[in-house]
Amino acid sequence: MNEAELILFDQSENCTVYSIRFLTDEDSEVEKFYAKFKESSKYNEDFERIINVLMGMLDNGALERFFRYEGKMSDRVVALPVLKSKLRLYCLRLSDKIIVVGNGGVKDTRTYEESDELRGYVLSLQQLDKLLREGVHDGTIAITENKIETDKTFEL
Repeated sequence: MNEAELILFDQSENCTVYSIRFLTDEDSEVEKFYAKFKESSKYNEDFERIINVLMGMLDNGALERFFRYEGKMSDRVVALPVLKSKLRLYCLRLSDKIIVVGNGGVKDTRTYEESDELRGYVLSLQQLDKLLREGVHDGTIAITENKIETDKTFEL
């Protein structure tokens, strides 16, 4: 388990994008994903598609149709892109106006559970989702229409 914080990654009138930053790391999870694949010619098309969808959310909101459901029925873990792709970027979709972007990687197994790397990203987001729900319930976290208000760190 590592301590992490939510950081504001990008924001528009239609969508607020957060990411996770582990306190032991300099970069957020989405920045690590970007660094991993920005120079990859093998996955360039898939990477560009994911980045374009993320940028489109700033204009249009984090609409359900942009994501594929990945986690369990009880959590809000989703992945980009919806279309067939070798890359996955895992997120928490809290509403049409709020997403938390995690990390991702190459999906070369049938399911994310079969990949240690991808399973780790999904488990972190599932844990964060659980902690966010608990924080809202106990009043230590407020989630408004387009903002997560907390100064908490999270054990992920």
